[in-house]
Amino acid sequence: MTATLGANTDPWLQRWLPLLAERAGADPVLELGCGTGRDSAVLAGAGLRVVGIELSNESVAAARARVPHGAEFLCSDFRAPFPVADGSVGAVLASLSLHYFAWDETLALARRIHDVLRPGGVLLCRLNSVNDFHHGASGPPSDGEDSFYLVDGVPKRFFDRAAVERLFTEGWRMLHLEERTVERYEQPKVLWEAVLERE
Repeated sequence: MTATLGANTDPWLQRWLPLLAERAGADPVLELGCGTGRDSAVLAGAGLRVVGIELSNESVAAARARVPHGAEFLCSDFRAPFPVADGSVGAVLASLSLHYFAWDETLALARRIHDVLRPGGVLLCRLNSVNDFHHGASGPPSDGEDSFYLVDGVPKRFFDRAAVERLFTEGWRMLHLEERTVERYEQPKVLWEAVLERE
């Protein structure tokens, strides 16, 4: 029942489908942290191919059941080498999946995403906002880093505008950055929605 309800809320990806289709071309969209395939299903429904990476075996199984055609799902930590060659992808999607890491690891991940994209390729991502108090943007910092907290025992990073801009500086052009509130969860969630183009 929850998945059915979730399918009708937070339809955030729809407005970006034309851009993703244009930049991906005939190649798949690389989705980092695909979860149970919710966004993958939207991409596949729009005729895009997807290569999704997810750490949880259970989530990968659910994604394969949800999107049986037009997508390939791999169970992996996406800090490991990507399953596609550098410079070969026109679009990367990372919705609320880049926030689990120390700052140096997060920077390294942004560089690897940059490297896997073709020039002119885009990263569409959503990042936790520091204003997302309902979902853990408070308390003692984890490992002494600002805006990096333990939430239910899991480290989570929260971003202000300056942190988003610092993450995507060298080699990126910011096409869009907007703080939004979504109703996908039990409590409203505040996040940043960003589109970055590889220069």
